[in-house]
Amino acid sequence: MPDTTANRRLNQTKTILSSVDKMSKNSLEVEIIQKDRLGQIILNRPNKLNALNLSMIQMMIPQIKAWEKSEMIDIILLKHSGGKGFCAGGDVKMVVDLAEAKDPNAAETFRKEYQLEYLIATLHIPFIAIMNGITMGGGVGLSVHAPFRVATENTLFAMPETAIGFLPDVGGSFFLSRLDGQLGVYLGLTGKRLKGVDVLYAGIATHYIPSSHLADLEQCLSRLKSPTYDTINQVLDQFSTDLSHTTFSLAGSSARSIDRCFRHHTIAEVIEAIEKEEACEWTKETLTLLSSMSPTSLKVTLEQIRRGKSMSLTQCFQMEYQLVQKFLGGHDFREGVYSTLVTRSRPNWQPSQLAEVSESKIIQDYFESPSPLDLVFLNQRDFKSYPHHQYMLPSEKDILSIRLSHQQVVDHFVNEYRGKQGVRQKVLDVLNRYMVY
Repeated sequence: MPDTTANRRLNQTKTILSSVDKMSKNSLEVEIIQKDRLGQIILNRPNKLNALNLSMIQMMIPQIKAWEKSEMIDIILLKHSGGKGFCAGGDVKMVVDLAEAKDPNAAETFRKEYQLEYLIATLHIPFIAIMNGITMGGGVGLSVHAPFRVATENTLFAMPETAIGFLPDVGGSFFLSRLDGQLGVYLGLTGKRLKGVDVLYAGIATHYIPSSHLADLEQCLSRLKSPTYDTINQVLDQFSTDLSHTTFSLAGSSARSIDRCFRHHTIAEVIEAIEKEEACEWTKETLTLLSSMSPTSLKVTLEQIRRGKSMSLTQCFQMEYQLVQKFLGGHDFREGVYSTLVTRSRPNWQPSQLAEVSESKIIQDYFESPSPLDLVFLNQRDFKSYPHHQYMLPSEKDILSIRLSHQQVVDHFVNEYRGKQGVRQKVLDVLNRYMVY
């Protein structure tokens, strides 16, 4: 019997995606504002949950490049004008329609989007993304690579691409593969949604600030004079809320199950491992989610994230652009988008069963066969680990590398991170989960 909770959550994600397909009545889709030395980019397509289109991307790129060189701007801040969506992704129906018409703007939209996201990741000026609402797909790409990512109680994160016959792109092969343990593989395959403070604990956001504090935060940021990254981090920490009574919904036993089940190298092995877990809400939900996804998307996604772990950011985006071109010419992407946005029906995946999708053929067709178009970036900067990772919560690897007593490890990180909210809770969870004393 299908798990009703998982089905409900999957349907809620599809409702969000379908909202992106409604007509927007606002023509000024990106607003540019300079407030003292703070440059603000405001996404203003609320009726489409600020879904990205080519014109929005083309407005942002030159402005960000100009501000990076300007002596009048010290910080760039990205937010949305209001409503439920920070950015619910790309305008996928528009893209698949372009692809079906053999319009080169389908691939061009992805090329420009990746250039924008790579530019944000490699800027020489502080960039803050305020993820105060639905943050999916392209919205994740605009924020997750920035040095500062602010989640609020309104933040709803997901990478739901396997549900529409696609792959978690926008640098997903880079950031998902660098989350703790197998969390990124789990999020990329299942499209699991994270809310509020969970986005911080997962490593997606660097800070958690109540939305009621955002106006004061912006005012404070605009008054800073030549701030360093450390100064900005301290300001964000000052506006963060007390998290002493919060926990990560995927901590403890859930994290252990995720690591046990999603460490495997084939989807069949992942599913077999989940089925061997003790029956609980998590196992039912996870199996239901995986059973509804495109088999092709699942196998491409797993291979993509595994490869991304050893790649640089440049290599990850280039790999994804090659993969995207294959999906634009395939069946499942259009089928997934239209079943979600138009017919509101269950997708007819081709192939429909995991057993019908050969791993070796996936590697040959998607990863080893070149696509016609290459991706060139707007600068030559590159890295294999985020240069500003110190503003995130400490990673599991960092925590387990300290050979001290339980309490000494907690004290070490609390002091090193200057009392940053969420640090104590995460360190305790990791130590308890690995039974470190």
